Amino acid sequence: MEAGRQVHCPRTWAIAFALAMTLSGCQSKDGVSEALDPAAIAAPAGQNGAAVAGPAQATQSLGTGSTKITMLLPLSAPGTAGENGRKMLDATKLAMTDIGNGLLTLTVEDTKGDSTLAGKLAITAITTGSKVVIGPTELPAAQHIATLSGSKRPPVLALADNFAGGAGVYAVLLGEADSAAAGAAGLAAKGSKKFVLLVADGPSASAVEKRVANSLSIYGAALAVTLRYSASDGGAKAVEEMGSLVDAPDAVIVASGNGSPSPILAALKSKGIPGKTISVVGTNRWLEHPMDPLFGGAYIATLDPSETGPIADRFRTTYNYPADVNVAYAYDMVALTAGIASAVGPDGFSKKVLENPSGFRGSTGLFRFRADGSSERSMPFYRIEKGALKLVAKSTSGF
Repeated sequence: MEAGRQVHCPRTWAIAFALAMTLSGCQSKDGVSEALDPAAIAAPAGQNGAAVAGPAQATQSLGTGSTKITMLLPLSAPGTAGENGRKMLDATKLAMTDIGNGLLTLTVEDTKGDSTLAGKLAITAITTGSKVVIGPTELPAAQHIATLSGSKRPPVLALADNFAGGAGVYAVLLGEADSAAAGAAGLAAKGSKKFVLLVADGPSASAVEKRVANSLSIYGAALAVTLRYSASDGGAKAVEEMGSLVDAPDAVIVASGNGSPSPILAALKSKGIPGKTISVVGTNRWLEHPMDPLFGGAYIATLDPSETGPIADRFRTTYNYPADVNVAYAYDMVALTAGIASAVGPDGFSKKVLENPSGFRGSTGLFRFRADGSSERSMPFYRIEKGALKLVAKSTSGF
């Protein structure tokens, strides 16, 4: 799906899904709509120069709107988790100031980074009238919530990294499966037909394989074989097996999970891959590691940092530190929630609205939620050259 032309409505913000566009009187001509228009949101009066937020409280209430929302963040967790939670809180406050204060009453609960506490807080929110739960960030808690039954359960917009999603529990963060699928699609759209998937063995391997296969099928391409590899041998065995199982693939996708892709890339290089006829596709997880010369020549689909630009300047001015992707995710979910509340009311958070196939556009780009709870994103397609990402295409998508 191509992002198409932007639709700018004569309001300070816009929600883009077909129903909201119809209700607001702003209709997209090309079928793609915006979850919000960060570029159109002006900094509210009195916002500039605000001080950095003080110590997080266990429970905070923001806004005075009629739609009750609960957000679960690890505000007092130690280390990186707590730091990211506090960034998300600042992003939430900015989004509420920009969009949500008159629409939402948003209660922020501190999970302390404890999965058990996060699960309990989520269940309390689900059973006490919240229309939407944003969070948790703890993966075990998100996975537990996804196992709970109940047709009347409000939707959960989970902020956990590497969460695959579940019915009514939506994965917000870009996952390796989606990055791999979009990267493969970027080459398939240019004519590549035969792909090999080398995926780190683990609980996410099946999800990666399924998403990549589905993505390739859209372009008439296919996975010739999927080989799971173990970190214990650096993927050398899988690379050897690939040579005996597949003749002349067009591309090899390497989904390395938590580990560095360097060992398996070294094994591929020993076989002349990448080369003139065989490309390598990486994922967003590669970028969690120092850029290795072995990454050179690989293609990757990942988020566009420039998408956060419209909110990044206001965020820095307000909180005196730069916005990152955690800020963008939190801002988008609060803005999306406020937009739905405005367009269709407190009871408008249905599967039909949230799973609208046209998707939403926010500060993390174009995305949509699937019925299985996974998310799909359209994102830039890059090639790694001289240790940097070089843009190949502005938008590629596995959907």
